[in-house]
Amino acid sequence: MEESVRPASTVSEPPTHIDLQAMKAIPAAAGARTGTTATAAQPSNATQSAPVESTTAKSHPASWERRYRAWVIASDIVASFVVIGVSAFVIDRVAPQDMHAFGTALAVLCALPVSRAWSPRVLGEGPEEYRTLGRGLVAAAVLVALGGLLFRALDVQPWVFIVVPVIALFAFPQRYLLRQLLHRKRRRGLCLLPVMAAGSPGTVADLIARTKTEAHVGWRVEAVCTVDGGGADSGSGEIDGVPVIGRLEELSRHVRRGGYRVVAITADQYWTPKRLQRLAWDLEGTAAELVVAPVLMEVAGPRLNVSGVLGMPLLRVTAPRFTGGRRLVKEAVDRCGAAFLLTLFSPLLLTIALAVKLGDRGPVIYKQRRVGKDGENFTMLKFRTMVPNADQIRQNLEEANEGAGPLFKMKRDPRVTRVGGLLRRYSLDELPQLFNVLSGRMSLVGPRPPLPEETRQYAPDARRRLLVKPGLTGLWQVSGRSDLTWAESIRLDLRYVEDWSLALDLVILWKTFRAVVAGQGAY
Repeated sequence: MEESVRPASTVSEPPTHIDLQAMKAIPAAAGARTGTTATAAQPSNATQSAPVESTTAKSHPASWERRYRAWVIASDIVASFVVIGVSAFVIDRVAPQDMHAFGTALAVLCALPVSRAWSPRVLGEGPEEYRTLGRGLVAAAVLVALGGLLFRALDVQPWVFIVVPVIALFAFPQRYLLRQLLHRKRRRGLCLLPVMAAGSPGTVADLIARTKTEAHVGWRVEAVCTVDGGGADSGSGEIDGVPVIGRLEELSRHVRRGGYRVVAITADQYWTPKRLQRLAWDLEGTAAELVVAPVLMEVAGPRLNVSGVLGMPLLRVTAPRFTGGRRLVKEAVDRCGAAFLLTLFSPLLLTIALAVKLGDRGPVIYKQRRVGKDGENFTMLKFRTMVPNADQIRQNLEEANEGAGPLFKMKRDPRVTRVGGLLRRYSLDELPQLFNVLSGRMSLVGPRPPLPEETRQYAPDARRRLLVKPGLTGLWQVSGRSDLTWAESIRLDLRYVEDWSLALDLVILWKTFRAVVAGQGAY
């Protein structure tokens, strides 16, 4: 049996966490409320340093921020102008287009900054950076089309449907490469934003812990303010190695003196709407960005919006959508993508099937009942990687189980065949699931397909995983796969269900390729 379950207590979601991306996505709402326990963090190898005590507030971005933004803008402009220049030469030789090249270049230069594609707040921010870049290029294409209609130049179709998409083919990979360079420096403790954390010692400790593990976010907590001005331990003056430099009522003064770029507000009863409003006013004129942990579970991205109602700022949380136009697009991409990949990998599939068959003369395909969307069972297909009598042997291996939660997993499972070990190393045993995607029972991206025995132990919140189709890959796979704890895998699947977007799917698919090549967490 490829994946088994063992008796376990009812699965429940851990306490609400602070999500770093959610915090960074929420502006300093004057009347925002905070509450609930939080967890967050930063690179373990990034040295925590004491705050810089200066007499005046630092009001300008660090030099590395200016340089990085300049590189992003330059790369976008160069890619656009090269593509437009080559296109003008090619298209003009076929059919002269007068000022179309100039108009397209002008449209791109106007649309990208207006769409916030070059805003420092989105650079390096994951899917949001790609969304703004995509919106900018779509806006540029619309401007070119409108310009063609306005000036009665109806021959702009090649510039709208060919030239602008080709610019995107160059711009997106360039952005990705620049982000990888930035993330590499952040893992070395460079290019980090100095953060002042303010809240209860427990929630601040959680924030520090997560910023150490999620280096790509670019935060380094350098100082802390708490209610009593003391540390997590009595008289220690520190929280997880970060100095506590004052009380919450002294926060704005310390921020101005230290020149911090981010002021992270975590849960504490001290934070009333009036005090948060006063803090936002006190930080005006500084380079500090105020971020507040919302009283929510891990909801982020497009579902969060801040708007003013009745004279007070309110954090609007829209309901997750499981139907509609975007879901139809996802369905079409799943079916077409599965068909394309099956065609592309058909020689590899035949080679693997032959290797499995010759290995021990057993069956090539392993079939297993899994639970899909809305709790409906289906038969999932995989290449067999274990000996044919793996189910019987498993009973003798219970004490050696290393799996998280109800899953049975072993890093060195004696039931895995020689060919099976290689297939698992690079996740090649999962390829037959493309037939499940093609039939509509699975998706290319989604939560991990659970076993029936597993779902019977689900708590109500964990059952939300079944609101969407299970995926061939997902957040769980690009975040460590079998190395994750049970609670972490549940949390990631629920985050995907709650915050799904087409941009997130594209990011996961790309990260899956990297995780498969590296063999991260596969056994």
